[in-house]
Amino acid sequence: MKILVIGGTRFVGRHIVEAALAHGHAVTILHRGKSGAELFPTSEHLIADRDEDLSILAGRQFDATIDVSAYFPRQVRSLAAALGKGAGHYVYVSTVSVYDKPLARRYDESSPLLAPAAEDVDEITNDTYGPLKVTCEQVASELYGEELTIVRPTYVIGPWDYTRRFTSWVERIAAGGEVLAPGAASDPTQMIDARDIGDWIMRLVESHTYGVFHAVSPSASYTFGEMLNDVMVAVGPPGTRLTWVDTAWLLAEGVGYDDFPLWAGDDPAIDVMTADPAAAIATGLTARTIRQSSAEILSHLASNPPEEPSTRLSDEREAALLVAWHSAH
Repeated sequence: MKILVIGGTRFVGRHIVEAALAHGHAVTILHRGKSGAELFPTSEHLIADRDEDLSILAGRQFDATIDVSAYFPRQVRSLAAALGKGAGHYVYVSTVSVYDKPLARRYDESSPLLAPAAEDVDEITNDTYGPLKVTCEQVASELYGEELTIVRPTYVIGPWDYTRRFTSWVERIAAGGEVLAPGAASDPTQMIDARDIGDWIMRLVESHTYGVFHAVSPSASYTFGEMLNDVMVAVGPPGTRLTWVDTAWLLAEGVGYDDFPLWAGDDPAIDVMTADPAAAIATGLTARTIRQSSAEILSHLASNPPEEPSTRLSDEREAALLVAWHSAH
Protein backbone atom coordinates (compact mmCIF):
# COMPACT_ATOMS: atom_id res chain seq x y z
CA MET A 1 0.00 0.00 0.00
CA LYS A 2 0.99 3.63 -0.52
CA ILE A 3 0.66 5.42 2.79
CA LEU A 4 0.98 9.13 3.56
CA VAL A 5 1.84 10.10 7.13
CA ILE A 6 1.33 13.72 8.13
CA GLY A 7 3.93 14.50 10.77
CA GLY A 8 5.96 11.30 10.99
CA THR A 9 9.28 12.25 12.51
CA ARG A 10 8.89 13.06 16.21
CA PHE A 11 7.02 10.58 18.39
CA VAL A 12 3.69 8.95 17.55
CA GLY A 13 4.10 9.60 13.84
CA ARG A 14 7.62 8.21 13.93
CA HIS A 15 6.38 4.91 15.32
CA ILE A 16 3.55 4.80 12.78
CA VAL A 17 6.08 5.19 9.96
CA GLU A 18 8.25 2.46 11.47
CA ALA A 19 5.24 0.15 11.64
CA ALA A 20 4.23 0.92 8.06
CA LEU A 21 7.72 0.11 6.81
CA ALA A 22 7.83 -3.06 8.90
CA HIS A 23 4.57 -4.11 7.23
CA GLY A 24 6.18 -3.61 3.82
CA HIS A 25 4.31 -0.48 2.72
CA ALA A 26 5.61 2.42 0.65
CA VAL A 27 5.60 5.46 2.93
CA THR A 28 5.54 9.15 2.12
CA ILE A 29 6.11 11.52 5.06
CA LEU A 30 4.97 15.13 4.99
CA HIS A 31 6.73 17.29 7.57
CA ARG A 32 8.34 20.68 7.99
CA GLY A 33 11.90 19.38 7.97
CA LYS A 34 12.59 20.75 11.44
CA SER A 35 13.22 17.31 12.91
CA GLY A 36 13.84 13.85 11.56
CA ALA A 37 14.84 14.77 8.02
CA GLU A 38 17.56 12.12 8.25
CA LEU A 39 15.13 9.39 9.30
CA PHE A 40 13.69 6.70 7.04
CA PRO A 41 15.97 7.09 4.00
CA THR A 42 13.91 4.57 2.01
CA SER A 43 10.78 6.70 2.38
CA GLU A 44 9.76 9.76 0.41
CA HIS A 45 10.00 13.01 2.38
CA LEU A 46 7.81 15.94 1.38
CA ILE A 47 8.88 19.15 3.12
CA ALA A 48 5.94 21.48 3.63
CA ASP A 49 4.14 23.42 6.34
CA ARG A 50 0.53 22.30 6.50
CA ASP A 51 -0.45 25.77 7.73
CA GLU A 52 0.97 27.48 4.66
CA ASP A 53 1.17 25.54 1.39
CA LEU A 54 0.21 21.95 0.61
CA SER A 55 0.42 22.24 -3.16
CA ILE A 56 3.18 19.61 -3.05
CA LEU A 57 0.37 17.05 -2.60
CA ALA A 58 -1.56 18.07 -5.71
CA GLY A 59 -2.34 15.11 -7.92
CA ARG A 60 -0.94 12.55 -5.50
CA GLN A 61 -2.79 9.31 -4.80
CA PHE A 62 -2.52 7.25 -1.61
CA ASP A 63 -4.26 4.19 -0.28
CA ALA A 64 -4.30 5.66 3.22
CA THR A 65 -3.47 8.96 4.90
CA ILE A 66 -2.63 8.97 8.61
CA ASP A 67 -2.86 12.36 10.28
CA VAL A 68 -1.24 12.74 13.69
CA SER A 69 -0.79 16.51 13.71
CA ALA A 70 -4.14 18.18 13.00
CA TYR A 71 -5.20 20.28 15.98
CA PHE A 72 -7.34 22.81 14.12
CA PRO A 73 -10.27 22.11 11.78
CA ARG A 74 -8.73 24.30 9.07
CA GLN A 75 -5.82 21.84 8.96
CA VAL A 76 -8.18 18.96 8.22
CA ARG A 77 -9.92 21.00 5.52
CA SER A 78 -6.73 22.22 3.85
CA LEU A 79 -5.31 18.69 3.71
CA ALA A 80 -8.48 17.36 2.11
CA ALA A 81 -8.49 20.23 -0.36
CA ALA A 82 -4.89 19.52 -1.35
CA LEU A 83 -5.39 15.78 -1.80
CA GLY A 84 -8.89 15.70 -3.23
CA LYS A 85 -9.88 12.05 -3.45
CA GLY A 86 -6.23 11.04 -3.31
CA ALA A 87 -6.18 10.66 0.48
CA GLY A 88 -7.72 7.19 0.42
CA HIS A 89 -8.57 5.82 3.85
CA TYR A 90 -8.17 8.77 6.25
CA VAL A 91 -7.03 7.93 9.79
CA TYR A 92 -7.31 10.82 12.22
CA VAL A 93 -5.50 10.54 15.56
CA SER A 94 -7.71 12.37 18.07
CA THR A 95 -7.94 12.07 21.88
CA VAL A 96 -10.23 10.95 24.70
CA SER A 97 -10.31 14.64 25.68
CA VAL A 98 -13.23 14.98 23.26
CA TYR A 99 -15.69 13.51 25.78
CA ASP A 100 -18.07 15.53 27.90
CA LYS A 101 -17.92 15.07 31.66
CA PRO A 102 -18.88 13.38 33.88
CA LEU A 103 -18.20 10.00 32.31
CA ALA A 104 -19.33 6.57 33.37
CA ARG A 105 -16.54 4.15 34.12
CA ARG A 106 -15.78 1.90 31.13
CA TYR A 107 -17.39 4.44 28.82
CA ASP A 108 -17.43 3.54 25.14
CA GLU A 109 -16.98 5.46 21.89
CA SER A 110 -20.66 6.46 21.76
CA SER A 111 -20.40 8.57 24.93
CA PRO A 112 -21.43 12.25 24.62
CA LEU A 113 -18.83 14.64 23.27
CA LEU A 114 -18.00 18.19 24.27
CA ALA A 115 -19.60 21.01 22.34
CA PRO A 116 -17.44 21.59 19.27
CA ALA A 117 -15.23 24.65 19.04
CA ALA A 118 -15.93 27.24 16.37
CA GLU A 119 -13.78 26.70 13.31
CA ASP A 120 -12.10 30.06 13.74
CA VAL A 121 -10.66 29.24 17.20
CA ASP A 122 -6.92 29.58 16.71
CA GLU A 123 -5.43 28.97 20.16
CA ILE A 124 -4.91 25.68 21.99
CA THR A 125 -5.54 25.88 25.73
CA ASN A 126 -6.80 23.45 28.36
CA ASP A 127 -10.30 24.72 27.56
CA THR A 128 -10.08 24.61 23.75
CA TYR A 129 -8.04 21.45 23.13
CA GLY A 130 -10.89 18.97 23.51
CA PRO A 131 -13.53 21.05 21.68
CA LEU A 132 -11.09 21.68 18.81
CA LYS A 133 -10.52 17.95 18.45
CA VAL A 134 -14.30 17.43 18.40
CA THR A 135 -14.57 19.90 15.52
CA CYS A 136 -11.67 18.23 13.71
CA GLU A 137 -13.47 14.90 13.99
CA GLN A 138 -16.69 16.42 12.65
CA VAL A 139 -14.91 18.05 9.71
CA ALA A 140 -13.13 14.77 8.94
CA SER A 141 -16.48 12.96 8.96
CA GLU A 142 -17.95 15.60 6.65
CA LEU A 143 -15.07 15.32 4.18
CA TYR A 144 -14.26 11.61 4.21
CA GLY A 145 -17.57 10.00 5.03
CA GLU A 146 -17.33 6.25 5.46
CA GLU A 147 -13.63 6.09 4.58
CA LEU A 148 -12.68 7.46 7.99
CA THR A 149 -11.12 5.99 11.11
CA ILE A 150 -10.84 8.05 14.28
CA VAL A 151 -8.37 6.90 16.94
CA ARG A 152 -8.80 8.27 20.45
CA PRO A 153 -5.82 7.57 22.75
CA THR A 154 -5.29 8.47 26.37
CA TYR A 155 -1.64 9.04 27.36
CA VAL A 156 0.83 7.75 24.77
CA ILE A 157 4.16 6.38 25.98
CA GLY A 158 7.25 4.87 24.42
CA PRO A 159 10.70 5.66 23.06
CA TRP A 160 11.21 9.19 21.70
CA ASP A 161 8.41 10.62 23.86
CA TYR A 162 9.32 14.30 23.96
CA THR A 163 6.69 15.02 26.63
CA ARG A 164 8.63 12.79 29.06
CA ARG A 165 5.46 12.22 31.09
CA PHE A 166 5.73 8.47 31.57
CA THR A 167 9.45 8.49 30.82
CA SER A 168 10.10 10.68 33.86
CA TRP A 169 8.65 7.97 36.10
CA VAL A 170 10.86 5.34 34.49
CA GLU A 171 13.91 7.57 35.03
CA ARG A 172 13.04 8.39 38.63
CA ILE A 173 12.18 4.85 39.73
CA ALA A 174 15.26 3.46 37.98
CA ALA A 175 17.31 5.78 40.21
CA GLY A 176 15.97 3.91 43.24
CA GLY A 177 15.47 4.94 46.84
CA GLU A 178 12.28 6.35 48.34
CA VAL A 179 9.95 7.56 45.60
CA LEU A 180 7.14 9.99 46.33
CA ALA A 181 3.92 8.58 44.88
CA PRO A 182 1.30 11.36 44.69
CA GLY A 183 -2.39 10.99 45.42
CA ALA A 184 -4.33 7.76 45.74
CA ALA A 185 -3.03 4.44 44.47
CA SER A 186 -6.61 3.59 43.48
CA ASP A 187 -6.92 6.45 40.97
CA PRO A 188 -7.52 5.11 37.44
CA THR A 189 -5.00 5.62 34.66
CA GLN A 190 -4.55 4.39 31.11
CA MET A 191 -1.89 4.70 28.45
CA ILE A 192 -0.78 3.06 25.24
CA ASP A 193 2.65 2.44 23.78
CA ALA A 194 3.13 4.37 20.53
CA ARG A 195 4.64 1.28 18.92
CA ASP A 196 1.42 -0.63 19.60
CA ILE A 197 -0.64 2.20 18.11
CA GLY A 198 1.51 2.10 14.98
CA ASP A 199 1.19 -1.63 14.47
CA TRP A 200 -2.57 -1.56 15.12
CA ILE A 201 -3.20 1.33 12.74
CA MET A 202 -1.47 -0.68 10.02
CA ARG A 203 -3.93 -3.50 10.68
CA LEU A 204 -6.81 -1.06 10.39
CA VAL A 205 -5.72 0.32 7.03
CA GLU A 206 -4.79 -3.11 5.65
CA SER A 207 -8.23 -4.47 6.56
CA HIS A 208 -10.08 -1.27 5.53
CA THR A 209 -11.55 -0.99 9.01
CA TYR A 210 -13.45 2.24 9.58
CA GLY A 211 -15.04 3.73 12.68
CA VAL A 212 -14.11 5.27 16.03
CA PHE A 213 -11.86 3.46 18.49
CA HIS A 214 -10.22 3.99 21.86
CA ALA A 215 -6.48 3.35 21.75
CA VAL A 216 -5.96 2.60 25.42
CA SER A 217 -4.28 0.05 27.64
CA PRO A 218 -4.44 -1.62 30.06
CA SER A 219 -8.04 -2.25 31.05
CA ALA A 220 -10.45 0.35 32.38
CA SER A 221 -9.79 -0.89 35.92
CA TYR A 222 -6.02 -0.26 35.85
CA THR A 223 -4.80 2.10 38.56
CA PHE A 224 -2.06 4.64 39.12
CA GLY A 225 -0.74 2.45 41.92
CA GLU A 226 -0.53 -0.56 39.62
CA MET A 227 1.30 1.56 37.05
CA LEU A 228 3.96 2.76 39.49
CA ASN A 229 4.34 -0.75 40.87
CA ASP A 230 4.77 -2.16 37.36
CA VAL A 231 7.46 0.43 36.62
CA MET A 232 9.16 -0.42 39.92
CA VAL A 233 9.14 -4.14 39.18
CA ALA A 234 10.55 -3.51 35.70
CA VAL A 235 13.31 -0.99 36.42
CA GLY A 236 13.56 -0.28 40.17
CA PRO A 237 16.77 -1.44 41.84
CA PRO A 238 16.58 -3.42 45.09
CA GLY A 239 15.36 -1.29 47.97
CA THR A 240 13.21 1.01 45.82
CA ARG A 241 10.01 1.88 47.66
CA LEU A 242 6.96 4.03 47.06
CA THR A 243 5.64 6.45 49.69
CA TRP A 244 2.08 7.55 48.97
CA VAL A 245 1.39 11.19 49.81
CA ASP A 246 -2.06 12.73 50.07
CA THR A 247 -3.25 14.94 47.19
CA ALA A 248 -4.65 17.71 49.41
CA TRP A 249 -1.38 17.90 51.35
CA LEU A 250 0.67 18.14 48.14
CA LEU A 251 -1.52 20.86 46.70
CA ALA A 252 -1.28 22.80 49.94
CA GLU A 253 2.51 22.55 49.62
CA GLY A 254 2.34 24.25 46.24
CA VAL A 255 2.93 21.14 44.17
CA GLY A 256 1.58 21.40 40.63
CA TYR A 257 0.30 18.70 38.30
CA ASP A 258 3.39 18.94 36.10
CA ASP A 259 5.59 18.19 39.10
CA PHE A 260 4.32 14.61 38.94
CA PRO A 261 3.40 13.82 35.32
CA LEU A 262 0.32 11.60 34.81
CA TRP A 263 -0.90 12.46 38.33
CA ALA A 264 -4.58 13.38 38.30
CA GLY A 265 -4.36 15.67 41.32
CA ASP A 266 -7.88 16.66 42.35
CA ASP A 267 -9.27 16.59 38.80
CA PRO A 268 -12.96 15.61 39.05
CA ALA A 269 -12.85 14.27 35.47
CA ILE A 270 -10.52 11.43 36.39
CA ASP A 271 -12.89 8.82 34.92
CA VAL A 272 -11.68 9.84 31.44
CA MET A 273 -8.92 7.31 32.26
CA THR A 274 -11.40 4.41 32.26
CA ALA A 275 -12.11 4.14 28.53
CA ASP A 276 -13.31 0.76 27.31
CA PRO A 277 -10.80 -0.69 24.78
CA ALA A 278 -13.08 -3.54 23.68
CA ALA A 279 -13.82 -2.17 20.19
CA ALA A 280 -10.13 -1.67 19.41
CA ILE A 281 -9.18 -5.06 20.78
CA ALA A 282 -11.83 -6.64 18.55
CA THR A 283 -10.07 -5.08 15.52
CA GLY A 284 -6.65 -6.39 16.50
CA LEU A 285 -5.16 -3.97 19.03
CA THR A 286 -2.62 -5.76 21.17
CA ALA A 287 -0.61 -3.92 23.77
CA ARG A 288 2.64 -4.76 25.49
CA THR A 289 2.59 -4.62 29.27
CA ILE A 290 3.60 -1.52 31.20
CA ARG A 291 6.50 -3.54 32.59
CA GLN A 292 7.74 -4.32 29.09
CA SER A 293 7.37 -0.71 27.97
CA SER A 294 9.21 0.48 31.07
CA ALA A 295 12.18 -1.82 30.54
CA GLU A 296 12.39 -0.97 26.85
CA ILE A 297 12.14 2.77 27.48
CA LEU A 298 14.96 2.60 30.04
CA SER A 299 17.12 0.66 27.57
CA HIS A 300 16.37 3.26 24.88
CA LEU A 301 17.30 6.13 27.20
CA ALA A 302 20.74 4.62 27.79
CA SER A 303 21.76 5.36 24.20
CA ASN A 304 19.30 8.17 23.45
CA PRO A 305 19.21 10.65 26.34
CA PRO A 306 16.26 13.03 25.97
CA GLU A 307 16.93 16.48 24.59
CA GLU A 308 13.84 18.00 26.17
CA PRO A 309 14.02 19.15 29.79
CA SER A 310 11.99 17.23 32.32
CA THR A 311 8.99 18.98 33.84
CA ARG A 312 9.11 16.70 36.88
CA LEU A 313 10.09 18.28 40.18
CA SER A 314 13.77 18.08 41.17
CA ASP A 315 15.18 15.29 43.32
CA GLU A 316 15.93 17.88 46.00
CA ARG A 317 12.34 19.12 46.06
CA GLU A 318 11.02 15.57 46.23
CA ALA A 319 13.34 14.74 49.14
CA ALA A 320 12.23 17.86 51.01
CA LEU A 321 8.57 16.97 50.52
CA LEU A 322 9.16 13.46 51.81
CA VAL A 323 10.89 14.80 54.92
CA ALA A 324 8.00 17.20 55.54
CA TRP A 325 5.40 14.48 54.96
CA HIS A 326 7.04 12.06 57.38
CA SER A 327 7.43 14.83 59.93
CA ALA A 328 3.76 15.74 59.70
CA HIS A 329 2.57 12.14 59.77
